[in-house]
Amino acid sequence: QVQLVESGGSLVQAGDSLRLSCVASGRSFNIYNMAWFRQGPGKERVFVAAISAFNGDSLYAESVEGRFTISRDSGRKTVYLQMNTLKPEDTAVYYCAAARGGGSYISQFPGEYESWGQGTHVTVSS
Repeated sequence: QVQLVESGGSLVQAGDSLRLSCVASGRSFNIYNMAWFRQGPGKERVFVAAISAFNGDSLYAESVEGRFTISRDSGRKTVYLQMNTLKPEDTAVYYCAAARGGGSYISQFPGEYESWGQGTHVTVSS
């Protein structure tokens, strides 16, 4: 497994941008699909975005499509989530997750990810 540490969460205003980072430690970062999930107050943890280790393809939740961008830097063992045009409903704890890659398949299900970070808080005020 890899160990994951998120950072970058903050209090921002609606319409602002924010970039989250997730640094992985351990070997073989390049074999892991990486994803971001979020959990709002009183809500379940839901999928936000993921990026494949196999071919760099990405997948997004409909609610963030066109506003958020996931990327990865293998040299820095880091995955990023660039969040633009933030909305109050984006307020949540954001978690980074890792799953051993399965070819071109990218999972949206938390149960299929084996490693998780501690989360970073994002609050968007209206």
